[in-house]
Parts: sequence; C-alpha cells; structure tokens
Amino acid sequence: MAVGLLQCNCTILGDETTREAIVVDPGDGADLARLQDVLARHGLSVKAIVITHAHIDHIGGAAKLKALTGAPVYMNAADHDLYQHLDMQAAWLNMAPPERTDIDSDARDGGSLRLGEAELHLLHTPGHTQGSVCLFCPAEHLLIAGDTLFRDSIGRTDLPGGDGRMILESIHTRLLTLPEETEVICGHGAGTTIGREKERNPFLRPGVRL
Repeated sequence: MAVGLLQCNCTILGDETTREAIVVDPGDGADLARLQDVLARHGLSVKAIVITHAHIDHIGGAAKLKALTGAPVYMNAADHDLYQHLDMQAAWLNMAPPERTDIDSDARDGGSLRLGEAELHLLHTPGHTQGSVCLFCPAEHLLIAGDTLFRDSIGRTDLPGGDGRMILESIHTRLLTLPEETEVICGHGAGTTIGREKERNPFLRPGVRL
C-alpha cells in the first residue's frame, strides 16, 4: 500500500499458517488504522518491521508501528548516520520530524528472517543509500527492492549516501542474478519482474555510467 507524502510502497507479508506478519517500510505518514485493518482482517500479528533504507519516506512510521505491535525493527547499520538526521530530511520536505525508535537488529547482508516455512534473505545493495537492502523470498519468487530497482528505472543517487557506480554494481551482481520470473515490489510505483528489467531497463544496458 502506498503511504505518506512520497507514496512509499509499504508491504505486509503474512503467513497463512502461523498468522505472523512482517511489515516492510512503514513510511512517513503511514496510515496505522489502515495497516491495523489489513492485519486484523487476515488475523495477523507483526513479528518484525524491516526498513530497506533510512530515508524518511520509508522509515518515518516505524516508531509508531513498533509502539503499536512491539515488533523489533531491522535496518542495515550502514544507514545509522542517515537515520540520525531524520530532522534534516523532514526539513527538506517541509514536514514535522517523525518519532524515532531504536533499531533492534542489523539487517546485514546474508542475514535472513523466517515467516512460517518461508525464508527471506537480506541482500545488501548499497547505492541509493549506503545501507540499502532488499528482501528475497525464493519460495514465493518475490523480491522487495526498496528504492534500489524500479520499473524502467533505478534509485536516485544524488542524495546523501548515494553512489551511482555502487548502485549499478549492486543491481547487476545481486539482483539481476535472481531468476527472471522473480516478481519485484518496488519502493514506489508499479511492480515489475527481474526478466523485464534485464530486457527493458535503459539504466541497465552495457556501458551505462552514472
């Protein structure tokens, strides 16, 4: 569901057997009543909150969701400094700074979270920010890409922590190696597949430099 001023895609993953859920990127202005409605409708309890990167539009609602559910927050440690400057990010958007919360666990590369029988693999994909991560679920052929990869585009690299060479390397070595049928939930806008982006994304053609 798209939430907040910049319409970040917040994703709820739920297991039909355990009724546990993982919420990814509860962005600024996340509609907690709407989130609660989805969770209640499916009888889900939140076991983890995962942040793909520390931009305000992806992490701004984490404190409120953690207070509501008691679930731990996962974020890659390389984005710690960026998270310390949420007030500056809020000023750029002319909005009030959101509540902050402690980060409970490092979403480090190679780590994983279980949801029922499914395993979600954490992939460190720096470039949009230094601590950007994606979540890959092989059993569901699903990738939650944050702002690393978009339909026909890639994440911007002109904000603090961005690196054009690094994001292209991350995408080519960590994401385009996944099965082509992998469904991609992007951080904003429409979804896509790995195969589609390999074929059509103009930023991923040989020789492209940022």
